[in-house]
Amino acid sequence: MKKKTIITAAVTGAVHIPSMSEYLPITPEQIIEEAVASNKAGAAIVHIHARDPKTGQPTNDPKLMKQITDGIRNRCDVIIGITTGGAIGMSSTERLAAVPYCKADLASCNAGSVNFCFSPIADKIKEPKFDWEIPFVKNTYTVPFANTFKDIEDYISIMQANNTKPEFEVYEVGMINNIAYFLKKGFIKPPVYLQFVLGVMGGLPATLDNLLFLYNTAKNTFGDNFIWSCAAAGKDQMNITTTASILGGNVRVGLEDNLYISKGVLAKSNSEQVEKVGKIIQLLGNEIASPDEARAILGLEKS
Repeated sequence: MKKKTIITAAVTGAVHIPSMSEYLPITPEQIIEEAVASNKAGAAIVHIHARDPKTGQPTNDPKLMKQITDGIRNRCDVIIGITTGGAIGMSSTERLAAVPYCKADLASCNAGSVNFCFSPIADKIKEPKFDWEIPFVKNTYTVPFANTFKDIEDYISIMQANNTKPEFEVYEVGMINNIAYFLKKGFIKPPVYLQFVLGVMGGLPATLDNLLFLYNTAKNTFGDNFIWSCAAAGKDQMNITTTASILGGNVRVGLEDNLYISKGVLAKSNSEQVEKVGKIIQLLGNEIASPDEARAILGLEKS
């Protein structure tokens, strides 16, 4: 039987700024349209952030998040995952606010602290569209992305209270040990769902060796009690996701992680990237998982 590979589309994120691409979705309507189109293109999961509809600045306003998630639910059966990463500088209260509002299938649960820095973006923008953009990206040079053990415990508890499965974001190998701690203590039940995130400044570079290192460490730590996916920032997106698929993993693409469809060519939509990685998956002899198949793989209830 051919392996079913889950494709996640990370639709807008909180790293890229509007000045970088006219195709970055900003308003709730744009984000909903991108999510629905990504599902039609083959994505079983959409990963959702919200932005101020007037300025494009990342926000975790629970009302905006609910408007987006409800809008997606009303139009397709895609699995919805929401962020609790929010944006660097947000408090834990802000980052968690949308979980009880949206009651999404999944929510990101960042598995440790990291110097998640994207300040070099500022050097590439000569005429920013909005006043907030340059200070926002420069701020990441001095402010860490903090996720303490207490934070992680709180996030897990609130997610479980709202029937939302944690998707553990793993930026470096020590975070696998952090997740193992919560598994050992009984805060979470196997199988755990891991999203390896490579290529972030401050995290592990997007290399084959690092992907194998993460996979082998997870295998040695959890045995068969984990499901994994992989995302990579920027130009390494397709190389790393292709390798992840070969290794039996699932994949994440989208404008959160990479604004381009090929060298020097901006992606006009998330669905372009979904279609591209979907073709690669099929050429490798695997099949693309539907939302229902992905729910079965991840142990999610039908929404």
